[in-house]
Amino acid sequence: MQFSSLIAKELGWSEASVYATIQLIEEGATTPFIARYRKERTHGLDETQIEAIRKKLIHYVELDKRKKTILETIESQGRLTPELRKQIETSWDSAAIEDIYLPYKPKRRTKATVAREKGLEPLAVWLMQEQALAPEQEARRYVHADVSTPEEALSGARDIIADLVSEDARARNTVRRHFQRHAVVSSKVVKSKKEDGAKYSDYFQFSEPINRCPSHRVLALMRGEDEGILKLSIAPESDPVVRQLMEQYVRKKTPSSKHVAQAVEDAYDRLLAPSMETEIRRMIKAKADEEAIRVFASNAQQLLLAPPLGMKRILAIDPGFRTGCKVVCLDASGDLLHDTVIYPHEPQLQTEQAGRTIQHLVHTYSIEAIAIGDGTAGRETERFVQRLGLDAGIELYAVNENGASIYSASEVAREEFPNHDITVRGAVSIGRRLADPLAELVKIDPKSIGVGQYQHDVDQELLQTGLDTVVEHCVNKVGVNVNTASKSLLTYVSGLNASVAQNIVVFRSKNGAFTSRQTLKKVPRLGDKTFEQCAAFLRIPEATHPLDNSAVHPESYPIVERMAEDLRCTIADLMRDEKLRKQIVPERYITPEAGLPTIHDILSELAKPGRDPRGPLETFQFADIASVDDVQEGMIVPGIVTNITKFGCFVDIGVKQDGMIHISQLADRYVADPQDVVQLRQHVQVKVLEVDRVRKRIGLKLMAK
Repeated sequence: MQFSSLIAKELGWSEASVYATIQLIEEGATTPFIARYRKERTHGLDETQIEAIRKKLIHYVELDKRKKTILETIESQGRLTPELRKQIETSWDSAAIEDIYLPYKPKRRTKATVAREKGLEPLAVWLMQEQALAPEQEARRYVHADVSTPEEALSGARDIIADLVSEDARARNTVRRHFQRHAVVSSKVVKSKKEDGAKYSDYFQFSEPINRCPSHRVLALMRGEDEGILKLSIAPESDPVVRQLMEQYVRKKTPSSKHVAQAVEDAYDRLLAPSMETEIRRMIKAKADEEAIRVFASNAQQLLLAPPLGMKRILAIDPGFRTGCKVVCLDASGDLLHDTVIYPHEPQLQTEQAGRTIQHLVHTYSIEAIAIGDGTAGRETERFVQRLGLDAGIELYAVNENGASIYSASEVAREEFPNHDITVRGAVSIGRRLADPLAELVKIDPKSIGVGQYQHDVDQELLQTGLDTVVEHCVNKVGVNVNTASKSLLTYVSGLNASVAQNIVVFRSKNGAFTSRQTLKKVPRLGDKTFEQCAAFLRIPEATHPLDNSAVHPESYPIVERMAEDLRCTIADLMRDEKLRKQIVPERYITPEAGLPTIHDILSELAKPGRDPRGPLETFQFADIASVDDVQEGMIVPGIVTNITKFGCFVDIGVKQDGMIHISQLADRYVADPQDVVQLRQHVQVKVLEVDRVRKRIGLKLMAK
């Protein structure tokens, strides 16, 4: 718990809340469990706050390990003084600790190393004292077999001074502050790459202060550099910071002072500026990564929590031209009943036969809804089905198919459908996404669902961690039917891992459906601690105990039983009858473990047990346009938000190319973040501002509802 005060101070939260949260984390509790079922201990911290504490805890634990390594290294050199130990042990700033360590850090052979080996360090110290004597005269004392002249001795001494300045924490802080406040990122095109790098033309001659350069631009510039198109530099104007360094190290006006000044300038140009550019690059890249991951995670969360159609019999179509449209029929549980291929489009153009096939399948399998992938041939297939004149009660939905091909070739898909090829698996995925987007999308690497911004340019480990956290949040927010959930879905339930999730699936197949949460304890490796973490997030609709299909934790069942006993009714009566629930006085049921927040959560859950927070699914109809050629400036058309970035959002208006709404066109006011205005998959009305048919770009403006 040594880090609780540090974290509380940094985040600006109560130390008691932070302390309790760290204690729970170290006990093995997950973020969803802590947020939902330990509100009294954390004083009501939400998932975002708990996750922030978890990240800070990891940071300080790693920093503590780093400090111990540094102390051991310096001690092994015999240079660790009590003052130095205290300085390192009491510092929790990564940059400051590395600055302190720098003079003791094992390093490669440098000009200063060579000069020290020649015995020139005393001359460097003498020069830094800015003696009034002539430096050339003093330097003669250091002429020997390895040093030919006084000038060579003075040059070596200056190399040592430059090295000392570059490793001085004061100097590094001075330069660091100047870079952070005044550095400018500049880019130029590599002449031979001008044609290849046309997409980076905005950055062929570009400069901007780093503290005003947005994250998406930082990542674009760095990608251009990685691809060999751009040359980047990050630096402030040098004169002001060199003057500051001179004031720190050149205090007199003696002949020696000139040598010190020359060394200071060399230290900045050769050592400090390149070192600080590297540090600033890491800093702005880390900041850009964090922002891009935040945007990606937010988009992924909105997609994962998209409204489900629910348990319906679905006909799903994975559209295609030359290879045909793959068609599958699914029952209400998402199981595959039938698959085939139709060819309603060019080049086969078997439109009538394809139409008869769809009509037959709809009748044979009592289809209630049709899902059509929104990729290649999606709009054409949608219009083909609309012309068939099917029963008006059969709704037609365009389904985002990003990542369906990734799923269809995955090990998960092969396990589910070992006897079907990837085309059938892809169509099944489209149909299941309509029924329950969350349950299907968890089978796919979140990076493949197509809602990111520069996702391939950011730190992949941090991206994966961030997205896994989002998926875990979404799964536990919705809850999981333990009798129908796949291994992929169960893996994200609080407290479960892939091994235990597999054991649940195996136990279910051998013993039949779970009838109570208590039965979960019979699953191999699902012990008491795991049960505590996962039980309330696993739902059993067919359970004997009515609370087993709710978000009420089993540890709180006795509280609900007391409520029912006091009202002389059953728990089922309590869940059905609002009048009974209104008679409950929450304060009467407070226990040492369950305070008012928990009691109020219990009452809310009794009112709407197992409620799905995702809301109803709405149908959508595009305007009658099929290509960019049909789009005209001034048109107002419906669209669906497909991706959100820091600079705006992209909208599908029913043509091959998504249009873009720049952040300045999202509202008639200043918008700091597009996600304050729009959400992924939101149905919107947009006005066409510009159509660039050559580059196939469409500029849009969001219209008020």
